[in-house]
Amino acid sequence: MAQEYAMEGLYYIKSDIFSYGVLTLEIISGKRNNHYHIASPCLNLIGHAWDLWMEGKALDIVDSSLGQAYPTHEISRCIQIGLLCVQEQATDRPTMVEIVFMLGNETTLPAPNKPAFINRKNINNGQDSSNSAGAPGSINDVTISELEAR
Repeated sequence: MAQEYAMEGLYYIKSDIFSYGVLTLEIISGKRNNHYHIASPCLNLIGHAWDLWMEGKALDIVDSSLGQAYPTHEISRCIQIGLLCVQEQATDRPTMVEIVFMLGNETTLPAPNKPAFINRKNINNGQDSSNSAGAPGSINDVTISELEAR
């Protein structure tokens, strides 16, 4: 689900593009978005794919059951398109027409910006907790929610 819809209830034309990007990364990796990656500080596939992209190791996300039976240039291009689709800002995401064009033509692709929903592990006193900003979690692990009428 696109960040702008999940957090603010706003739906844009490009909100579905986010889902397409997640699906693309799931197909390439053979894992669900909420899959825990032991070797990565990220708790989801989007964050894991982004970290590998930034390290220049994007092909490490490819499903190991494929072995080496795939064209690396094409799969790298699909990873980049997937990351373009999950960018944090809806306005930065390509349209479906642009995605089809990128998939069917050997054009230069833009570099993706930081994706939405990068959840990272945070180790506090031997316990895992997660947050999006990398800030420390609650010391006592207690959360208080106050309900307020609109």
